[in-house]
Parts: sequence; structure tokens; C-alpha cells
Amino acid sequence: MTPRFGIDTSVLMRLLTGEPEAEFDRCVAHLSDLVLRRGAEVFVGNQVLGESYIALQHHYRISKVDARAGLAKVLGSGLVAPLNGREILDILALDTGCGLMDRLIANDYQRAGLVTLTLNQRMSSLSGCQRI
Repeated sequence: MTPRFGIDTSVLMRLLTGEPEAEFDRCVAHLSDLVLRRGAEVFVGNQVLGESYIALQHHYRISKVDARAGLAKVLGSGLVAPLNGREILDILALDTGCGLMDRLIANDYQRAGLVTLTLNQRMSSLSGCQRI
């Protein structure tokens, strides 16, 4: 059976920022060993993506566009993959309508077979969302 792992926000932030350099190097070496040598799969969930998206903007003053691009780049690196599949890459590419966080929330609920209830008009336009 293929070993499977999920990373937390601290690991994803190192991959995104490269800082601090020693921790970045340690993360890349460890993940590379898991994926390339041991044949493991390493995933990042929507909550971690969302937390990192916000942290990039708040702590690093990175624009929403650049934050989404950075997340997409890390997810395309071969070291980590989105837990909810390739559709997350499509979500990261969208820059109109409701925001990334709303889309990640709706994606999680939809994968669980739930309808997302919202007061947000833009979010209610997403598949699987209803405005209350």
C-alpha cells in the first residue's frame, strides 16, 4: 500500500515562501525523500490552502493573484497534491465571482455530499450552494 501523508500550514508556508531557508530546505528534502524514494503521496487539504492564502496576504503582503499563483506552483511541483483533486487547481485559477475561501468551503461540503447554505449572493451562485 502507498504511504499517504497530509501537510499542515507550517509546511506549506515554507514551500511557498522559502523562509526560513533552513526549514525550507528540510521540508523539501523530507518531502522529496517521501515522494521520490519511498513512493509516497503527500496531500494538502482545503483548510491548509485557505490558511496559507490568508497568511501570504496578511504577513507577507502578497496580492490575492500572486498568492493563488504561488499555491498553484507548489501544487504543480510534484511534492504535494491537492487532497480534493485537480479541481482545486481550476479553483485557484479563477479570479472572478466569489473568492477563493468561499470556493474552497463549497468544494469541501460538495465532496461530502452536502449543500452549502450561505447568506452571500456571490457564493450562492456556485454549484451546490443555496442562499438563505
